[in-house]
Amino acid sequence: MFEAPSCEWCEVWDDEVGVVYAKTSEGRLAPLRRVAIHDPRPSDLIPIAGVRYSPTFVLLDQGREVGRIVGYPGEDHFWGLLQVLLDKLPRSSGPQTFGDM
Repeated sequence: MFEAPSCEWCEVWDDEVGVVYAKTSEGRLAPLRRVAIHDPRPSDLIPIAGVRYSPTFVLLDQGREVGRIVGYPGEDHFWGLLQVLLDKLPRSSGPQTFGDM
């Protein structure tokens, strides 16, 4: 999850989804990693290009981008969009990093 300190949609996501995310099957499959959008990128995320808005959720599989959710469309839409991304993962994939998104 790329986020910014003053991002009100990040705060809404935290209140609506963030409090339960790690406890869900989706959260176990795609653990959340938080990255400050305006800070220097961690070396393993340098290949992730075009992140301009917060929050942006990027799903990775073995370091490659599977897809992303730009913005927070509300709880109901978020879970549906996340499932579309998770369905793109190979069946044998282990835990992913969903965030940096």
